[in-house]
Amino acid sequence: MMRSIVAMHRSARGLALSALASAILALPMAAQAASNDNNVEWAGLFHDQGPLFIDHPEPTAAQTVTLSFRTYKGDITSANIKYYDSADGAFHWVAMHWASNDATGTFDYWQGTVPASSSEKYYRFQLNDGSSTAWYNAAGTSSSEPSSGDFYLIPGFKTPDWMKNGVIYQIFPDRFYNGDTSNDVQTGQYTYGEQSTQKVAWGGSVFATGSGSNNLVFFGGDLAGVDQKLGYIKQTLGANIVYLNPVFTSPTNHKYDTEDYYHVDPAFGSNTTLQTLIADVHSSSNGPKGYVMLDGVFNHTGDTSQWFDRYNWWSTQGAYESTSSQWYGYYTFQQWPNTYSSFYGYSTMPKLDYAASGSAVRNQIYGSSTSVVKTWLASPYGIDGWRLDAPQYIDAGGNNGSDATNHQIMAELRTAVKSVNANAEILGEFWGNANPWTGNGKEWDSALNYDGFTQPVSEWITGQDYSGNAASIPSSQFDSWLHGTRANYPGNVQQTMANFLSSHDIQRFGQRAGGDIWKTYLALIFQMTYVGTPTIYYGDEYGMQGGNDPDNRRTFDWTQGTTTNAAVALTQKLIAIRNQYAALRTGSFMSLLTDDGNKLYAYGRFDASHRIAVALNNDSSAHSVTVPVWQLSMANGSAVTDLLSGNTYTVSGGNVVVSVNGHYGAILAQ
Repeated sequence: MMRSIVAMHRSARGLALSALASAILALPMAAQAASNDNNVEWAGLFHDQGPLFIDHPEPTAAQTVTLSFRTYKGDITSANIKYYDSADGAFHWVAMHWASNDATGTFDYWQGTVPASSSEKYYRFQLNDGSSTAWYNAAGTSSSEPSSGDFYLIPGFKTPDWMKNGVIYQIFPDRFYNGDTSNDVQTGQYTYGEQSTQKVAWGGSVFATGSGSNNLVFFGGDLAGVDQKLGYIKQTLGANIVYLNPVFTSPTNHKYDTEDYYHVDPAFGSNTTLQTLIADVHSSSNGPKGYVMLDGVFNHTGDTSQWFDRYNWWSTQGAYESTSSQWYGYYTFQQWPNTYSSFYGYSTMPKLDYAASGSAVRNQIYGSSTSVVKTWLASPYGIDGWRLDAPQYIDAGGNNGSDATNHQIMAELRTAVKSVNANAEILGEFWGNANPWTGNGKEWDSALNYDGFTQPVSEWITGQDYSGNAASIPSSQFDSWLHGTRANYPGNVQQTMANFLSSHDIQRFGQRAGGDIWKTYLALIFQMTYVGTPTIYYGDEYGMQGGNDPDNRRTFDWTQGTTTNAAVALTQKLIAIRNQYAALRTGSFMSLLTDDGNKLYAYGRFDASHRIAVALNNDSSAHSVTVPVWQLSMANGSAVTDLLSGNTYTVSGGNVVVSVNGHYGAILAQ
């Protein structure tokens, strides 16, 4: 029963939160006057899990957690923390005390301490001004006690710091750079599914000619090419995490139909080539020390896998060839051999059957010391994490995942990964609310942020969803969407969510933007200053265009891969700014302004060292933006510098007034 109560509480967090998101938006300066008048001033209330508001954001079981809460000075008479403890299935109260004022004398800070224990907890705040009460949690402010949307405390759950502080560069290997022409797949080199391979010159069409298969069109990109372009990734751009789409043996260009998990595909090089690439990414002699994530396609294999062997490519007998095969139990057949569980009904991708804990498949994929997961994490390779492909579908008996068995498998996989490298990242692919896999600290570290970044950014800036359908939202709805989706996750998960404009599965952002490079500028400014790990899909940094798969997998245009390209130069500058200011990586996030009429949006990122206000103009023409920086405790008369233009401004009347070009932004720091 206790577990079910926790599960209900967790699932309830996913309710719509947008109506509450505007509670922390700035009021005019005249509204700052506060007193004990039986009225809690909502606009002064703020807490998140930034370093100014929680002393141990990733506590151990032995650490107490002191929480700070901000109100207008002299506004409230008392405050309490109310937290739910999963250990006893009950709520507990902690009285808060006044602790300090901010430097401007505008705000009070109240504090209270949650006792140490190993159990997962959820907390909210009760703020009282005489007879008036307000409640505050991750969902926002409300006049009645909320039933969902609380902040998380998960002792023992740590996400990798290098993900919090890094920038990912995602590469589709065949299309990035051809570093070794000797391993290029040639036209007619082999056939698969009665189709022949086609070799196409760099920059050519990604679509097969004649009746050929788009999946068998090859351009020659490889791991040697990635290695040769590390200077561009690590120095020109400043990205330090290389995420590779699948690299293991497979007959197709995308390689999501794995033939052999233990060998790099010959068209990409060899295991030694990958080992060299990983070492060069890890090196600090060619730019910042970096990290490597590989794509783990563990829900299904390809039908050419030795375990399945549909085309008799192997000397052994696979499950498709014989019911006596040693791998027959790796798959789920409804009617052997031609009817079997597969990924989305694609017969080329037979689904693995994970059976019960300790099964052969579980040991093969992650359980044993020679498993796929552990082999690549361990020496001599030492990758730094796995991006899990379609992991919600992983299951037993041909079932479709997202059930108790799936969560058991994910928990076992986490244990296996962390046993080799406690700092390795587990990044799950999920297109909706990934809370079921990230909300308890026992499965993924974070997820691809389609729901909380890619989709809202696309709709706000391009007026289209990430599939290219008409869908436009105003600034206020954009802010509400961001707020609501942040509330789905623990703070350390938010900071490691992969925030990308495009991926190999959706239309290019540049395509949705209609080729307007200024929309890419605006998107990049937001991407590099928002909560989460910025993730650049190769080519997005110069506005590469492309429609749906496979057109989103065009070859990289290396004439654009230089800072003479304004978008690449901006990307370099933005990454350098992000690297310089921890507030942009792990600081608090506070909404400051939404102006639907002028298409403006402003927010703050701040910690003990820096206060930064970001102003974005989503209109096509320039606007003067009055940014209420008093909400960030910026003092009147103090100076702020726009890190993009170099211009300096003075805070006056609690505001900074800055002119922002159309589809551009200002990053105002002090």
